Formats: sequence, C-alpha cells, structure tokens
Amino acid sequence: MFTGIIEELGVVREAEEGKLVIDAKLVRGTNLGDSIAVNGVDLTVGFQDEKGFAANVMPESYRRTNLSDLKPGDPVNLERSLTLADRLSGHLVRGVVEATGTLESLRPEAGAIIARYKAPPEILHYVIVRGPITVDGASLTVIEKTDDTFAVSLVEYTQEHTNHTRKAPGDRINLESDIIARYVGQLLEASQGGGHGL
Repeated sequence: MFTGIIEELGVVREAEEGKLVIDAKLVRGTNLGDSIAVNGVDLTVGFQDEKGFAANVMPESYRRTNLSDLKPGDPVNLERSLTLADRLSGHLVRGVVEATGTLESLRPEAGAIIARYKAPPEILHYVIVRGPITVDGASLTVIEKTDDTFAVSLVEYTQEHTNHTRKAPGDRINLESDIIARYVGQLLEASQGGGHGL
C-alpha cells in the first residue's frame, strides 16, 4: 500500500524490455525485495547500486500502464511502500493502475496549475468532485468533472516534486481510482442488481 505522496522524482537510467533502471536517492533507505511505486505502479526492487535501483516489469504492467512509454532521462514519480508507523497524508493507494488516460491541458491559475486529464468511463464512474484520484502515483483532489475528463489543481509543491508539469498534452498518465469509492460503488451495484459479490 502507498499514500500517493511522492517522495522523489527519479530519472530513468535504462528502459529495456522487462526491466527499468531508475536513478534515485531513496534507494539508501530501501532493501532488495521492497516495493516502490513508479508512476503509481507497484514494482519490486531487484537490484540496487549507489545511484539507484532496478525492477523487473511484467508484460501485463506494460499493457496497462505508461511504463512502456518511458525512455532514458524521463522523470518518474517514486514512493516507497507504506509502513504502519507512517502518516497517511494522501489516501490509500494500492499501486495497481486500473487504466491510462491522457493529459489534455495545463492552465496556470495564480500560483497553481489546473491539469485536465481525459479518462475512460470505468475510471470516471468512481471519480467525484472533491474526492481523491491517483495520477502517476500522486494523490490529487478532483476539482471538476465532465463526461470524459476531470481536473485537479496542482499546488507549487506538487509542480516542483512530481512529473505532472513536465508532461505535454497527449502524454499518457496512469490512473487508479479511490478504492473506497470503488468498493462502495460495486457493493451498491451488486445489491441493486441482485448480485452476490464484487
């Protein structure tokens, strides 16, 4: 589990089929076998050196996420897995990307930037205004929703410490809906439809 609070902006060192190597400082507090969310995808540390770590990537992860788009030099959002002693400053994030969307626009608003993303219906179904959404691993609050998009306001800290403002319109982003909204929604659907589970 994760919180969606990005710890570090890492840099892709190598991106080859089945493997990502990322330069990051947080490797100093990480052990082999630990989980690190890379752009919101829960990966297992399989190798470490003084500059970073490597993780294997399954074909399914490439199919469902934007990890296959990565190339050397690209910035990636990183977060180590949650411990029971940590503060939960974001929201409960599983590190399981449900779908990808695309960046539509970045619009300055005073010190903030309004980011608008196009998302598929299966994600938007669980998106509510003032509720949480995970975009490339970062916990963000939805400020607006349309039939096919949602918008969030990026504060200065988020602008500086994530890859969100380093993307261009059309770039793919990883999406994970709020797990509580998903559970409640599916329970309601099952009860109304006479189903027996999720």
